Amino acid sequence: MQHRTIIEPFRIKSVEPIGISTEAERVTQLAAAHYNPFLLRSKDVIIDLMTDSGTSAMSAHQWAGMMEGDEAYAGSRSWERMEEAVQELTGMQHVLPTHQGRAAERIIYGHLGGAGKVFISNTHFDTTRANIEFSGATAIDSPIAEGKDTALEHPFKGNMDVAALDHLLKEHKGHVGAVILTVTNNSGGGQPVSMANAEGVAAICKRHGALFLLDCCRIAENSWFVKHREEGMEGLSYRQIAQRMFALADGAVMSAKKDALVNMGGFLSLKDEALAAACTNLLILTEGFTTYGGVSGRDMEAIAIGLDEVFDPHYLDYRIRSTTWLGDKLHALGVPLMRPIGGHAVYIDAKKLYPHIPPHEYPGQALVCELYRLAGIRSVEIGSVMFGKYGEDGGLLPSTMELVRLAIPRRVYTQSHMEYVAETFEEVMRERSRTKGYRITKEPKFLRHFTAHFEPLT
Repeated sequence: MQHRTIIEPFRIKSVEPIGISTEAERVTQLAAAHYNPFLLRSKDVIIDLMTDSGTSAMSAHQWAGMMEGDEAYAGSRSWERMEEAVQELTGMQHVLPTHQGRAAERIIYGHLGGAGKVFISNTHFDTTRANIEFSGATAIDSPIAEGKDTALEHPFKGNMDVAALDHLLKEHKGHVGAVILTVTNNSGGGQPVSMANAEGVAAICKRHGALFLLDCCRIAENSWFVKHREEGMEGLSYRQIAQRMFALADGAVMSAKKDALVNMGGFLSLKDEALAAACTNLLILTEGFTTYGGVSGRDMEAIAIGLDEVFDPHYLDYRIRSTTWLGDKLHALGVPLMRPIGGHAVYIDAKKLYPHIPPHEYPGQALVCELYRLAGIRSVEIGSVMFGKYGEDGGLLPSTMELVRLAIPRRVYTQSHMEYVAETFEEVMRERSRTKGYRITKEPKFLRHFTAHFEPLT
């Protein structure tokens, strides 16, 4: 029997209090944070859906493993366990531990990048793009056309456009740093990538002699979609699907703060010994020795255990079904969404929600501020604040999509919390025509969404 009710496949043994605030208090707190949810204090947030990165609740097994953490500077037992877990999953011999994913990005893209270099992805996420552009290189997105239509139902909207990739590799021959396939495609609405697409990308990269890397921080969630949506994959386990995808790539970058179910850590895994040696030099210079790389022994223990737990079929069914439940609830209210619902988050199409707010007035930022004001819900804009650039005339070159992400931390919130989120959108929909846009009053050169200041338009 398939029950309608989605239950958490775990029991809760420890709880953390949530501070409940009034709307008047939140109006004051939002103004003090310059209308940027990144600048809010955690204690002032009721439901925190800003990110699923590092916000997971760890299991009893992981906490027990942390007590066995070997904090030796060199050659710790905890490193041996993490290295073995990563090698078994990825099939890649060379593993470099880092304190989180963007450190691995900085090492590999800093080494491969530089002025005149080009990196091609299904869609670069914010830190990936920033690390590439900081090196002086250019980041190019090549998603399939279907991935740009938020309302379209398509099983693998996270796919890369392989025909466009072939053209780009010809156009930039001799200048391509790497081709990066992000699974799932976070900036593209958390949409999955098919095995067939990964195989196509790998074949084209091999033909052109281009390095093929996986950004694999949500590889387990992507494997769920492959198993349930792609013909010929249904007989494989989630781990086997992930291993098959890793086998196609030359290397992988992972923020373990997602599908390794931990609060800190990451890694870079590579097949090529010479490339690994060059990156290892950078690791030692900037992160730490090769057997800890900025990660404590206790965190390495938790990563090794998390990389096993995340492929549990009961956990993955719960994870995907519960995220879909929230998305379907909002869809029934008429909230414009990225469809179908992804694995780790629900993405709101702020451009359609607020058609009266133009991109240069940041409709996504308007929504994240409304969600906090109305209910203390923290979310994140993935649109022209995060990815917009300025033209030569100083005008905004907007992002392709204006999205707001409700990223759901793993094993943290219950269904009643998600009911609260859905109820808040009833009020968002009632007030949508009266919602105003925002303007930026202060911003840095890179990753401006983290620290920019805003003010509401009147």
